[in-house]
Amino acid sequence: MLCEISAYLGHSFLGIWLSMNIIMAASIFVSSASVFYYYYWPKNVTYDKWKYKSNTEYPSVEKVRDEIVQTMKGMLCATLCPALSLYLASNGSLGGISKAFCGWGPHSLAYHVFSMVVVLVGSDFYEFAYHRLGHVNFTFWKQHKHHHVFYNPSPFSVIADEWIDQFFRSAPLLLFPLVLPLNIDLMFVMYGIMFYFYGVYLHCGHELSFLSAHNPIVNTSFQHYCHHARSTMNKPFHCGFFIKIWDNLFKCVYPADKCFCAQCSRAKGERTQEAFKKVRIPDYSLLLKSSVWLDLLPKALTAA
Repeated sequence: MLCEISAYLGHSFLGIWLSMNIIMAASIFVSSASVFYYYYWPKNVTYDKWKYKSNTEYPSVEKVRDEIVQTMKGMLCATLCPALSLYLASNGSLGGISKAFCGWGPHSLAYHVFSMVVVLVGSDFYEFAYHRLGHVNFTFWKQHKHHHVFYNPSPFSVIADEWIDQFFRSAPLLLFPLVLPLNIDLMFVMYGIMFYFYGVYLHCGHELSFLSAHNPIVNTSFQHYCHHARSTMNKPFHCGFFIKIWDNLFKCVYPADKCFCAQCSRAKGERTQEAFKKVRIPDYSLLLKSSVWLDLLPKALTAA
């Protein structure tokens, strides 16, 4: 589909960028909203779900609203590099700067698999390295700290970052096709699945019964919750996105003897029915009312 869009709007960077924002906004609300509804909507919250929740409390309506607003801001910048990548791929008058192509091209299935593995591993390390930089360098921390106001994240917080963060995080979608021949549709689909939909899981606040936080290979939602809850400047805990190897190599792992995942909490007898009855679940249906959003106007006018 992206190839068709870029072919139709190939000479209009603005048109491609606007189209990508429409597609991305739809994807965000289909994925994040559905997971949020399943885990957070009051009538759907049950003890069996809550006992797998990393943080026993639920974020306020205002926090979730702010996540959505920040996500929309971040999206407008997160689509710049992908839109430019499509623009370069479709605009032959620019001298073939991009090596991206549509369809299978002249390459074998083995090459497509190899190239996607390179993109996946390379992007995962890039995400880790840039994320860690946001915790060890004060200049980058000034940008990244805005994401950490969401210390108890919901599925709406995946890209709830400042503009600069989102620009740098989406940069691989522009850089990879400049150096490696890639099926551009395949690259974008893989990125959408691995770096947004998996990101929804990482930010969903709930651990999975079949994937222990103590597994040695992939980061789970607990690792990312721990990152939000414990990481700050010069404390880069669990900066990795998909695989755990980067955090292990750079010693960014939270001390195992202090683990507070839901699995460990259940083992300590802390996730009881009695404890669940004391949990306050906000009325998230207020997010469907205009008054919650109009409350932002005074802040926006003051900032302006």
